[in-house]
Amino acid sequence: MSPQPETRALYNGDCPICDGKMGSYAAYSQARGLPIAFDDLNSGDLARWGVTEDAATRLLHVRHRGELHLGFDAMLVLWAQMPRYRWLARIGRLPGIYQICDRVYADIIARWIYARHRRRKAAGKIA
Repeated sequence: MSPQPETRALYNGDCPICDGKMGSYAAYSQARGLPIAFDDLNSGDLARWGVTEDAATRLLHVRHRGELHLGFDAMLVLWAQMPRYRWLARIGRLPGIYQICDRVYADIIARWIYARHRRRKAAGKIA
């Protein structure tokens, strides 16, 4: 019996970018037996996360040891749990680098991905 994962990531499986990236992280984690779980917000229980669908599609959510992390902070927590990506977490936490990456993620990347999601949804390409 495998232990409960101490890290869980909530992502939008309807987003090709999110699904591709989280799918590669999930495959990497599973192949190495890392205690990380990946929950697609479209097939998971959002009440368990305490988040609405809209909020979940706006930013990456990661719960690590009971604490919820959002956006770039969530990415740093996730990277820190995977040996191949730990160097990214260390660099991303450096003063100056952190502030720039956090702003770029929140103000550019996440907004662009969310806008694409809303357009696909409005066009009926996703439920």
